[in-house]
Amino acid sequence: MLRRRSSSSSAKSSTKRRSSSAGFDEFGFAFIKRREKKLHHRSHDYSFPQPNALKVKELCELLSYWNGSSFICRNQIERFIRIGIPTAVRGRVWKCLLDLDNVRVASDFSYQVCLTEIRKGLVDLGVSEYSIVSAITTLIDKENDLGSGAGQTPDAHSSAFSTVDVALFRQIALDLQRSFPTHRSLMGDSPEAIEGQAKLFRVLTAYAKFNPQIGYCQGMSYIAAVFLMLLGEEEAFWALVVLLEKPKYLSELFDSSLKKIQHQALVFQQLLKHRKPQLFQHLEKLGVSSFHFVMQWFLTLFTSLPCWDSVLAIWDLFLLHGNNTTSCCTSVQNQM
Repeated sequence: MLRRRSSSSSAKSSTKRRSSSAGFDEFGFAFIKRREKKLHHRSHDYSFPQPNALKVKELCELLSYWNGSSFICRNQIERFIRIGIPTAVRGRVWKCLLDLDNVRVASDFSYQVCLTEIRKGLVDLGVSEYSIVSAITTLIDKENDLGSGAGQTPDAHSSAFSTVDVALFRQIALDLQRSFPTHRSLMGDSPEAIEGQAKLFRVLTAYAKFNPQIGYCQGMSYIAAVFLMLLGEEEAFWALVVLLEKPKYLSELFDSSLKKIQHQALVFQQLLKHRKPQLFQHLEKLGVSSFHFVMQWFLTLFTSLPCWDSVLAIWDLFLLHGNNTTSCCTSVQNQM
């Protein structure tokens, strides 16, 4: 009897394992497939209508002679965005909209030189970009030692890192664990995830070096991670630079005063009050301020929304039109 119960239990366990298996959706996010039902997936059960082969060819031709200052080009690209940008072409579209090649050429900043300097600091600390997450405790201890003066050595002046650098490495390493932990490029300890985390660490650290006045702020990791899903590493860095430096996009959004994001939240509050008065009054009665959710939407560019196909569609429009898109999108979200 005991043997039969054990066999039965084993069979049930085996059946359960077969009925519950992990997979990835078309965007690279993990979902659990249980009895043919997807759980915890980040896309609709349907996809946005995709353009036919002829439209894709027309889009590729448009990108081949793209001129960002041309009204005709921008009008045509918006038409394609409304139809739906194919995933395979979206990276090229974003490169054109952000004018990445010209931005990189016009800058005196060298991404590769910056990475060399960052790696020197990591070597001095005895950690690697490929194990930065597991080195968080080491970074915290080193930061405490430097803060108390216990970690100083006679040749400390020649070290490639400072207390500020260690704090930067630590904060970014902490946020690597929180940024899309269910995406295949950042999930777990697979070689792909380790490389993905290292790329994200390098891009974020390089931006902090590019603009030390802003440095690194929470929320940037989500934006950089999205770029890395569709662009090469250095392209993702320059895309982040454009997004955070140009007034058209998120310039001043991450400064310490948070004045710009507070202003945008107030604008949204007024939009909500006039366009959805019942919802506005309901939230007022509950004592819920729009700041509670709008700031997260803006600081992560809506990447916290559950449906990834919608997120990418918002990004397509945002990269084309800039800040005007955010208010429109927040209004739409509250109508859903």
